[in-house]
Amino acid sequence: MTNANPARLIKHYWEDFGTGTVRESGQMVVSREAVLEFARQFDPQPFHLDDEAAAGSLFGRLSASGWHTCAMAMRMMCDDYLLDSASLGSPGIDQLKWLKPVCPGDTLSLRMTVLEARVMNSRPGVGLVRSRWEVLNQRHEPVLTMEGWGMFGRRPAA
Repeated sequence: MTNANPARLIKHYWEDFGTGTVRESGQMVVSREAVLEFARQFDPQPFHLDDEAAAGSLFGRLSASGWHTCAMAMRMMCDDYLLDSASLGSPGIDQLKWLKPVCPGDTLSLRMTVLEARVMNSRPGVGLVRSRWEVLNQRHEPVLTMEGWGMFGRRPAA
């Protein structure tokens, strides 16, 4: 039996994520349908599901779940670089903040800044990258920030 998935081309290894590296990506339009679908499935609080309830909330209008915003950030990361990288996953997020509501019609983008990069002591073939991700709306206002670690394979020797 042959593998149905073609071999993926790895463009980005740990060595490509040096401290201070900044990547900007995205342009994801937040649709009302996506906000409602995510909320129905994962975060059914009234201000994510109902215009009237949302109007009476702190947000003043229908807003996306913060977890939906995280999922959209992950999608932008995957589309920009993760799916073309030697990503080995993540040991976790150290910090996550939702700064402003995300509403239907907003256009999101992502900025990733590498804060630290080092080789894993116990596995020299794996590099660790600590990054800050900022999700920005169409007014370039941060709506979410998170910091955490990623693990990447090191570039094979020539």
